[in-house]
Amino acid sequence: MILMASSISMGRLEKKSFSKPDEVQTLPKTKIEIVRIGGREVKKFTWQPGWRWSLDTKPIVKTQSCQVHHFGYLESGRLGVVSDDGTEMDFEPGDMVDIPPGHDGRVVGNKPAIFYEFGSLLKKE
Repeated sequence: MILMASSISMGRLEKKSFSKPDEVQTLPKTKIEIVRIGGREVKKFTWQPGWRWSLDTKPIVKTQSCQVHHFGYLESGRLGVVSDDGTEMDFEPGDMVDIPPGHDGRVVGNKPAIFYEFGSLLKKE
């Protein structure tokens, strides 16, 4: 299917880089770099070997499991995820990932996991 230009919402050309993120957050064994572009937010998560959501992040957010919906791309490293219903899945470099809320995650192996999360549209103020 070919989309006609009139059916596409036209914005302006933009360019940003994770070499100069808009924001950087750190948590135990976690670095989150955030770039805002095209009315969206893209996050680059770097989880160090040994990271596990239930051990490193749960004490900070104080929920039983991760309640964030993650949609993105695993660039490197490996991630293991267990959903609250017991479903388990491992993700490898090159995988597109869709993880619904209600899960625990961990880095598998001895390499950092680098994951790009593509966020929804940002709300206009």
